[in-house]
Amino acid sequence: MCKTNLRRLHLTSILDKRVAFKLSDIGEGIREVTIKEWFVKEGDVVKQFDNLCEVQSDKASVTITSRYDGKILKLHHKIDDMAKVGEPLLDFDVEDEDSDEESPETSPSETQTITTDSPKVDIDSSQAGSPTEVISEEMTRNITLATPAVRRIAREHKVDLSKVTATGKGGRVLKGDVLEHLGMIPAGTTVPHPTLMPKPQVPVPADRIEQLKGVPRVMFKAMTESLKIPHFAYSDEIEMTRLMQFRDEIKGIAKENGISSLTFMPFCIKAASIALKKHPILNSSLDVEKEVVIYKSAHNISVAIDTPAGLVVPNIKNCQSKSIIEIAQDLNAIIDKGRKGSLAPSDFAGGTFSLSNIGVIGGTYTHPCIMAPQVAIGAMGRTKVVPRFNDKDEVIKAHIMSVSWCADHRVIDGVTMAKFSNMWKNYLENPALFLLH
Repeated sequence: MCKTNLRRLHLTSILDKRVAFKLSDIGEGIREVTIKEWFVKEGDVVKQFDNLCEVQSDKASVTITSRYDGKILKLHHKIDDMAKVGEPLLDFDVEDEDSDEESPETSPSETQTITTDSPKVDIDSSQAGSPTEVISEEMTRNITLATPAVRRIAREHKVDLSKVTATGKGGRVLKGDVLEHLGMIPAGTTVPHPTLMPKPQVPVPADRIEQLKGVPRVMFKAMTESLKIPHFAYSDEIEMTRLMQFRDEIKGIAKENGISSLTFMPFCIKAASIALKKHPILNSSLDVEKEVVIYKSAHNISVAIDTPAGLVVPNIKNCQSKSIIEIAQDLNAIIDKGRKGSLAPSDFAGGTFSLSNIGVIGGTYTHPCIMAPQVAIGAMGRTKVVPRFNDKDEVIKAHIMSVSWCADHRVIDGVTMAKFSNMWKNYLENPALFLLH
């Protein structure tokens, strides 16, 4: 009886699509890494180039991406475990398109086994091909994005993927790109992904040159002089709750005198004038050439006003002899003239001290610039409702306004500025004191 030779060809990658994803060489002689973070878990379905995990070597942190489309079957390492190059990181259940891919990074289940009645011989597909071919493929894989199926076509036709024009998302080489490169399909058949389309160039208008004039020119000259002054700053907070109540009580009187809206600014101006009587050095000017200080008898307090032409700083004359209502009337008058653009040179002349209310625009603390030849300026911020402790250690609602002072340190010291600020603050926090003036 003739002995029958049985030849059985078994490809387990066809019957079992389980693929081990091995850790590739990440360069610089690194042989092992620490798993720092997994971006997937067992049972997740991923696409090629999706992030799988982050590993940390003694030199760098590297994010490992997927080479397959498929389902995660098993994670071989936990966070902070040590993984070695060439060992499996995780197992995939890959899609059919990738199952016939020969790859140097495969699991034992992808080994081709040829069985006869003679001794069994195992041929590992990871050993197929020369070392030069493996290195070349790895270099291409690290440089060019493409699916295993596309790499197989390129390998069969001996095409260098790095020389193929990519049209896929994120610069990936598609099957159509390789076929076009080989001339198997007409050029232009594969439409580039929108991410690769050149963005339309938006025309940029030419730079515009504008001569300084009007208010900007005045500001340029004033601030140039201001920068010659050695500024120092002092800031504080004022509890405005009592002043808010006091203002509400006299709103009726204000309306009888033609003041439709009574703001905090007239109170701040009057309080400043009262404090200037106590600290006249802040109501002075400095003659640098003669090295003399000129004490001003009139309190002509300059007020910053936002107008269509820009920020202007007219002043209210003789505040030391005016009531809060009279100051409010003058303030409303110059604001109205500023909006109409009808301020006269006399409205700007003779200013001795400056206040600015940035709170109407926004913000809290600032660093105002002194207007030479004046020696001091203050800026009030926005009033905010904040929690505070009262005398009984109870939390109460408080209306807090911030103030920022700047003074010329050549003639004014910090103690003088602090004393002035405290007196000004005392009148605002205790508005009944205004009745004494």
